[in-house]
Amino acid sequence: MALKSATIEIYIYEGTAGSYTSSDLKYTLSKERISTRSNIIFEIGNLVRDYITHAFNDDYASVTKWVTVVATLIDSITDVQFVNGGQTTTHHIALDGFGDFEDEINPQLSRHCFVSADNIYLPENTAGRLPIFAEGVGKVIIDGVTTQITDSGNSNQKIQYITIPANTSTIQVFDTNDTTLKKTLTVNNVCEPKYTPYKITFVNKFGAYEDFYFFKKTTETFTVNDESYKANTINVSNVTYPTFEGQRVRYNVNARTSLQMNTGFIKEDASRTVEELFLSENVYIRFTENGTTKTLPIIPKSKSFIQKTILNDKLINYTVDFEFAFNLINNVR
Repeated sequence: MALKSATIEIYIYEGTAGSYTSSDLKYTLSKERISTRSNIIFEIGNLVRDYITHAFNDDYASVTKWVTVVATLIDSITDVQFVNGGQTTTHHIALDGFGDFEDEINPQLSRHCFVSADNIYLPENTAGRLPIFAEGVGKVIIDGVTTQITDSGNSNQKIQYITIPANTSTIQVFDTNDTTLKKTLTVNNVCEPKYTPYKITFVNKFGAYEDFYFFKKTTETFTVNDESYKANTINVSNVTYPTFEGQRVRYNVNARTSLQMNTGFIKEDASRTVEELFLSENVYIRFTENGTTKTLPIIPKSKSFIQKTILNDKLINYTVDFEFAFNLINNVR
């Protein structure tokens, strides 16, 4: 038997693996085999990503989907479905992450702790969150206190956010066998008596929400956009014009607010976290104004990232420009 063509049905849904229904069918793709090749390749990553959306409000939800692919193979001789093994069904858990070029095609990212750096920075007396992949973690030990991790198979708990108690020093993440240490993190509790630390949350390369604090000076500015036209203010009845009316009239006035923020001094490996922040499409800030704290969407305005090292820069501080992802004057209609 030889392969002639293949058709795949892609089901995208929440819940447990295999719990899809006909309403979860999102795509049906067909391809014929190129004569010089022995296989047929389907790239479905971007198609699946269209169905993974983020709506973060400081709630740390597990944003994952199950993807079931039902493949039907057609024989080139009989022109009918393969009798044996002609249809296969596979289940995949999908996250909104990405691999680096050096990771090569379809890389297998971390299956335990969903942060790249080995150092976490938190303000003193402030708790934090650590994203882990429930399928690949058996337990987490925080300053000697063990938390067992269970995986129900449901997509809504595949990414779990473990609470980091205030003033923690060390976190250890173990494999599902509870004996193999996969990652050790150092928690740096920063005392900042002068400036107000701001918490930035972003979707990192693993598809999880990761927190990063900017501890030092923050400057807020806004840029105004407007249009104008020249008006005729002459009163034709008495051939005069009022001096309190202008010749130039302004309209469509709005503005966008920007923030320039400084990390404060961090260790060299934490630069990986800042790099992922630059590359994230979903970034949020916990911002307090008039006594009310809200989660607001922001966009990194800085488009260049200079990798700093202890050797070259001695002390490492990053300055990053952000812009709120909305206009200052509410024009939502």
